[in-house]
Amino acid sequence: MLIIETVPMLRREIRRWRQEGKRIAFVPTMGNLHDGHMTLVDEARARADIVIASIFVNPMQFDRADDLARYPRTLQEDCEKLNRRGVDLVFSPSPADIYPHGVATHTFVDVPVLSELLEGASRPGHFRGMATVVSKLFNLVQPDLACFGEKDFQQLAIVRKMVADMGYDIDIVGVPTVRAKDVLALSSRNGYLTAEERKIAPALHQVMQSLAEQLANGERHIDEMIAAAEETLQQRGLRADGLAICDAETLQPLTVDSKRAVILMAAWLGSARLIDNQQVDLTQ
Repeated sequence: MLIIETVPMLRREIRRWRQEGKRIAFVPTMGNLHDGHMTLVDEARARADIVIASIFVNPMQFDRADDLARYPRTLQEDCEKLNRRGVDLVFSPSPADIYPHGVATHTFVDVPVLSELLEGASRPGHFRGMATVVSKLFNLVQPDLACFGEKDFQQLAIVRKMVADMGYDIDIVGVPTVRAKDVLALSSRNGYLTAEERKIAPALHQVMQSLAEQLANGERHIDEMIAAAEETLQQRGLRADGLAICDAETLQPLTVDSKRAVILMAAWLGSARLIDNQQVDLTQ
């Protein structure tokens, strides 16, 4: 497995594989890899000749300096995991490689509307930073396809919109959320949880399941459902930080024409902000 830090060396390898007619799959990450990331790699491996993963903690998508500073960085362990999974190349640039003149003056990519809703409203600038770095990585790697986890539902929707709007010839593959045995969605931020908090964390999924059952049974008093869910989370030791039930296609409020809903959950537990989502078919 190649580990490359600079753009010129990355481009050299990409050029060689392109000349050989290889199909390239890309898995962008911020490192601190877990089994969810490995599932993305496995999906990429099944669909392409070459698998490239990036490990880059993107400063543009953090809204707090302390959050950026403490984000776990485990490059050596990450590379060992990726090597065992058959990844061909890891691109691990420095911030100076991606933002040579700094973040503040760098050209950015902004996906309107979708980036301003829900998670975007509570984390200003987050999705602009994500879209910018993903766009730049797409330009550098030139993949045929890229794999993203469905756990970050809004992020996936934004990436798909950006790819469509910008005319990228890249197939965006959504990969189902990977969960621990107690159904907590795997996340690098789960490492922030204390042992006691880790026992409480599955309540997020349990409350989401309750909302899904209500929707499936025809309940449509959305504001009341969300208020009750927030209260239940509070009772279980979590602090809601953005619960929403939306049209899964548009991320707008449900209408009589909505065919599929998505429940989007975010809550604080100690110093960890946990997110999850679930789609519900409304046509049954």
